[in-house]
Amino acid sequence: MSRTVPSEAAAAWRTSIVVNAAIGDAVQTAFDDHFASVAAFEIEEGGDWIIEGIDRNPPDEAALRSRLALVAAMIDVPLPDPMVEKVPPTDWLAATYQAFPPLRIGRFFIHGSHIEDGPPAGSIPLCIDAATAFGSGEHPTTEGCLRALDRLSRRRRFHRILDMGCGTGILSFAAARLFGAPVLSADIDPESIRVTRINARINRLADPITAVVSNGYASRVVRENGPYDLIIANILARPLMSMAADLRRNLAPGGMAILAGLLERQAPQVLAAHRLQRLTLADKIPIRGWPTLILH
Repeated sequence: MSRTVPSEAAAAWRTSIVVNAAIGDAVQTAFDDHFASVAAFEIEEGGDWIIEGIDRNPPDEAALRSRLALVAAMIDVPLPDPMVEKVPPTDWLAATYQAFPPLRIGRFFIHGSHIEDGPPAGSIPLCIDAATAFGSGEHPTTEGCLRALDRLSRRRRFHRILDMGCGTGILSFAAARLFGAPVLSADIDPESIRVTRINARINRLADPITAVVSNGYASRVVRENGPYDLIIANILARPLMSMAADLRRNLAPGGMAILAGLLERQAPQVLAAHRLQRLTLADKIPIRGWPTLILH
């Protein structure tokens, strides 16, 4: 997870928190909406993690503490207060590029625009820079969805696809590349839609990708373009459960859904909400405590 980075040689503020490795990914989600650049580091092998956010402006500490409190309640683990400090001018652009090297996930090769080397032979390249929206490939939820798409593509084809909560658009682009089909990318955040449209042009996918602002499935465009034979939703557990009925209404007979953004302990509730809508579990991809569910 990452966002845009401060300009070169600018003073910045660093906010950090040390947590147990088992909850590092969950705590990192609290940082993602608050800082220009977010990273997680293992202090020592097998030990605690430090979650670090960098921005050119002082953080909104009240908002961050509120978000951390929500995460603490979700994972049922108390969290320490974050430490905030001002740091001297640094080339943050270069530092961030170094912190986000290319990723190879299944057949996908995910890289920033600063990578000059060509993609590995046989890979599917996706260019995603650090951005103001969620989804650059390194979080387990994004990785799980990419692996689910790769796995499904070896079994069947999809012709009408919805990416609900598209973030940077990375999953939309992956689906468009795999299936050669149009993808409707929807997000409640207008900034995510702006970033998705930019990334679609960078990846030469502006034609198959349509990006729209939508509060869940409420948008007229989302309703009128369905039903979909594949719906991808990498959001959070509670929204996934609350939108289960909407997903079912917009899913074509025989269609499939990829759900992510939930912790392992939340999987039974998410599954139960969708079983009530006559959806069943076809496959599960667990990655570091964040399972991705494939339903049909």
